[in-house]
Amino acid sequence: MGGAGGPPVFYVGLGLALASSAFIGGSFILKKKGLLRLCRRGRARAGQGGHAYLQEWLWWAGLLCMGVGEAANFAAYAFAPATLVTPLGALSVLVSAVLSSTFLNEQLNVHGKIGCILSILGSTVMVIHAPQEEEVSSLESMAEKLKDPGFIVFAVCILVSSLLLIFVVGPRYGQSNVLVYVLVCSAIGSLSVSCVKGLGIALKELFSRKPVLKEPLGWVLLVCLVICISVQINYLNKALDIFNTSVVTPVYYVLFTTAVMMCSAILFKEWQHMVLHNIIGTISGFLTIVCGIFLLHAFRDVPFTPDLLPLFLQQGRADLHASSRSADRHQSCQHQPLLPSEDKGSQSTEEEEDEEGESV
Repeated sequence: MGGAGGPPVFYVGLGLALASSAFIGGSFILKKKGLLRLCRRGRARAGQGGHAYLQEWLWWAGLLCMGVGEAANFAAYAFAPATLVTPLGALSVLVSAVLSSTFLNEQLNVHGKIGCILSILGSTVMVIHAPQEEEVSSLESMAEKLKDPGFIVFAVCILVSSLLLIFVVGPRYGQSNVLVYVLVCSAIGSLSVSCVKGLGIALKELFSRKPVLKEPLGWVLLVCLVICISVQINYLNKALDIFNTSVVTPVYYVLFTTAVMMCSAILFKEWQHMVLHNIIGTISGFLTIVCGIFLLHAFRDVPFTPDLLPLFLQQGRADLHASSRSADRHQSCQHQPLLPSEDKGSQSTEEEEDEEGESV
């Protein structure tokens, strides 16, 4: 599981990924609170094309937290494969859900708690069975992979579909369907992960005192990364402003993880060297996360009452309740005769004393 770099490299990547999830999960809450404050003031909303959030310090605090989280995520991708780091993004969903129930008064019922547990279990399974990527140790090998026809077709499809979502689907359904803006963020995010991976390799070569600054690929990746992050921030703000945080965050995670797994499989050929049980484990872990995420947001407003239990459990609960009531009644019957018996005893004693008095 540590890959070619050994256990120390794996633990560095793991720690950075955990820190990234914590910061990114908290950034959603800060941004949402900033957008809510602007809404209460009657300012132009981000979902309607306004940019008043640029004057709100809470939004900037959320952006700073997201920047720190993305920086940690950036470093994690440099130390570990993408399919090892990306599943740990489910922890940001858990952080966001817990903080939303605490600071935004958004409900986290028993279904959401079960979804959180399933997300953690699925992430653990995916990490255990994560595929190992091909060795990419230089910008030259990265450039060769970027020239692969399969990746070029994938990148073109991502760009074309994103443009259609932005200019055709967005104006019609963006205000009513959460998938529109989140799909844009997820699709562009898959390309940003590739840019991050390439820049991580460039930084490693730079620290090794190689002439990386003269390589044009590094600068191209940096420009592409800035564009991708700008698009992600813009449309993520729109989604957060229109829809509930507990909806946007899990849906974004599922779509983003799927896109990154597809991009990594095409670019780094991760799935070619996997054995069958690792393939099954990876797919099973991801489906477990999807089920957990679905429980986390699909039933967020459904109260958990005994009426929601299956009939056989309701019957068992009724029988248990009836038996407990009968036990209480039986117990009360056992204790009830104590006082009357004492009264009878005292009454008989008094009668005996009266009879003795009469006889005397």
